[in-house]
Amino acid sequence: MITLVLGGTRSGKSRVAEDLLEAHAGPLCYLATGSATDAELAARIAAHRARRPARVRTVEVGSELPAALRDAGPAPTLVDSLGSWVAQHADLTPDVDAVLAALYWRREQQAPTVLVSDEVGLSVHPPTEVGRRFVDALGDVNAAVSGMADDCWLVVAGRVLRLELP
Repeated sequence: MITLVLGGTRSGKSRVAEDLLEAHAGPLCYLATGSATDAELAARIAAHRARRPARVRTVEVGSELPAALRDAGPAPTLVDSLGSWVAQHADLTPDVDAVLAALYWRREQQAPTVLVSDEVGLSVHPPTEVGRRFVDALGDVNAAVSGMADDCWLVVAGRVLRLELP
């Protein structure tokens, strides 16, 4: 089962995704794609780490998400987040096909996977060229992952909406 959890900044999307992951028994894997670039982000990352149970193994993967998804094996796995993964690429052109292939492989292995991403379609329009390229790139990634996901959720103000296919 592949599940995508979308939401805006501070919407509660990571907590919803963590709850979905922790519903599984046994060891769990948390693939972190971001890194602390300032004190405030370091505090947010520390808060995320502090609320994870001991049975969650955290792996900092940066831009190496496709390989990390395979390396996680059959353990239920959470990816937080696709936005940080896109941002890890200086040209903002991550290998989406490689991530999709890894997700299809995880589905074949019956390895539950929860992915977190920012829903950029509801955000403020970026005033810079690089900001617009980021929004476009993440929007494309979200659409591609959503298109193959078994389930997709939108979190707004801590409330969860299931997104249905048209």
